[in-house]
Amino acid sequence: MKRFLGFVRKEFIHIFRDYRTLVILFGIPATQIIIFGYVVSNDLKSAGIAILDQSRDEITVAVSSAITASGFFHIAAEPRSEAEIDAVFRKGDIKAVIIFGNGFGKRLLTEGVADVAIIADGSEPNVANLVNGYTTAIINGYLTGLMQNGPEVKMPVVPEVKMLYNPELRSHFMFVPGVITLILILVCALMTSVTITREKESGTMEVLLVSPLRPVQIILGKVAPYFILSFVNVIVILLLSYFVFRLPVKGSMVLLLAECMLYILMGLSLGIFISTTVATMQQAIFISFLGLLLPSLLLSGFIFPIEYMPGIYDYISFILPPRWFVVIIKSIMIKGSGLGDIWRETLFILAATILFIGLSIRKFKNRLE
Repeated sequence: MKRFLGFVRKEFIHIFRDYRTLVILFGIPATQIIIFGYVVSNDLKSAGIAILDQSRDEITVAVSSAITASGFFHIAAEPRSEAEIDAVFRKGDIKAVIIFGNGFGKRLLTEGVADVAIIADGSEPNVANLVNGYTTAIINGYLTGLMQNGPEVKMPVVPEVKMLYNPELRSHFMFVPGVITLILILVCALMTSVTITREKESGTMEVLLVSPLRPVQIILGKVAPYFILSFVNVIVILLLSYFVFRLPVKGSMVLLLAECMLYILMGLSLGIFISTTVATMQQAIFISFLGLLLPSLLLSGFIFPIEYMPGIYDYISFILPPRWFVVIIKSIMIKGSGLGDIWRETLFILAATILFIGLSIRKFKNRLE
């Protein structure tokens, strides 16, 4: 027994001396509980909406104030006509438009009825249902208080609801674009992250370093085959999305493929950068898969809206390319947006691509020196 206890003591000492084991034992569980505790939430928080007030009377102003005072919504746009609604949605800043009909207050006081319409972004079915439910409850809550000191109103008020882009609220419209985003970055980064580490482990890295090829040529030579194969993979994924899940491409197919090519290049360059910074294939696979899976899954916004998370997660997700590609692919496929609506997201992915390629080339130059 004494020998056994001595052996157990030795194992404890080894564990406490290895910081990587301590991180796995204590750091990862603590980090996961904090991330999941704040990220996994279906509560609305300051969701962007637009209000089209065709009446502009005292009651509509009061109802609008009640909606924003709830803390669930903030007014991100005020279109002047129904013709502007589609353009407002394409900017991606709002989840719904609330429309008060002409003579809202007058009809409410004289006839006891109210004309309210809600147009929600159906590309996010869960959020659309929440927005509809919360908005209807706030409007009815205000009108209930109005009834106590005023005219009789026919309750409850049931707004006319329209789900834009996804009238049937099919969940495929939300999950398929997100899954495409997740698959592309994981596969591209994983494939290329093992390329240079494989050369290191096989002993052929030295041959590459003394070859007449420049670092940029080596990088491009590693990326080119995977780029072509990944583009074929995109074609297959889009065909499956259309024929299996009936997910249409309402925007330009050329623009969609161009954005996918840029995103693929970004994922491949990220994988190359990872492979230049680690020593073994196991490390490359660990970083590429586990290091990208959870952030891309939770903080890209395709399952849990980022705007409803604490502010720090918004800053963390800001540096994650999947967040921006989810917006791009949803906007093109579901909303039919053009480059003018997604140029900011495209610019960010382009900048990330240039950054990773530049860092990879610099790493190669350092090794050559």
